[in-house]
Amino acid sequence: MRPFAYVKPADVAAAVQAVATEPGAKFLGGGTNLVDLMREGIERPDTVVDVSSLPLDTVDELPDGGLRIGALVRNSALAADRRVLARYPLLSQALLAGASAQLRNMATVGGNLLQRTRCPYFYDAAAACNKREPGAGCDALGGFNRGSAILGVSESCIATHPSDMCVALAALDAVVEARSVRGTRRIPLADFHLLPGDTPEVETALTPDELITAVELPALPVAARSRYRKVRDRASYAFALVSVAAALEVRDGTVTEVRLALGGVASKPWRAWEAERALLGAPATEAEFRRAAEAELAPATVRPANAFKANLARATIVAVLRELEAA
Repeated sequence: MRPFAYVKPADVAAAVQAVATEPGAKFLGGGTNLVDLMREGIERPDTVVDVSSLPLDTVDELPDGGLRIGALVRNSALAADRRVLARYPLLSQALLAGASAQLRNMATVGGNLLQRTRCPYFYDAAAACNKREPGAGCDALGGFNRGSAILGVSESCIATHPSDMCVALAALDAVVEARSVRGTRRIPLADFHLLPGDTPEVETALTPDELITAVELPALPVAARSRYRKVRDRASYAFALVSVAAALEVRDGTVTEVRLALGGVASKPWRAWEAERALLGAPATEAEFRRAAEAELAPATVRPANAFKANLARATIVAVLRELEAA
């Protein structure tokens, strides 16, 4: 690991000022991803700004009945929060599906939002990776790509986003709050993560000097009837091949409200807008669920090794919607 300066600011204002005045600085929360990347030489900050002690670790009520989740709330604490369990069960389920209990005890909400891909070529310094080294190429295109993305891909990158939590947040219309010396801004989660295009190294809408301070969840009654399902190679400590976060409301046999997001299939948490449009106002039947899943996966770009993901995603969408309809 290369040498770096270490700063531990006393408050949020000092934290954003430190990053604004130190080029090449990075914020450190729980460190479950950043420290690993520093050890591998992928992240090389000149300065590490430790924000782990800042007062951003509470879950608070919003006037509309939603929740404001501090960026330093630990994944394990959020998963166990009674308000989350009652109002947004898919979020708790997603958090518990990710990593080990020890990692969940350290990992923060803000850090989870900024997780970088687990593509093996990203971690292999001998491999070509545009995300790690812009302009180098992408060895995954013609290499081992069983776990690679099938939606929103480009000729520059087919890496997947690894987070479970972010898939649930995408379905819940979450909003990310970020602070810099210029002030505070709010970024809808649907716009927070970026598709690779020609610049896969630019992964989020954040600027380098912005600190995530909170995530807000709107009051969303349909979310009380929700599920998160993760399909993976083994039952523990594995990243998703496909995951589905869904919330569904059915009245008189008709879908009146639906939220749907996918994981393991794109370089960002994938909000399934096409499937939602197909389902809204449709009969809550398996045939309609299947039709909506087909619409969402129609633009998939598959390769021989990951072509199974399209069928797996369709089947998982249908299964989760059937389970919610029957509940």
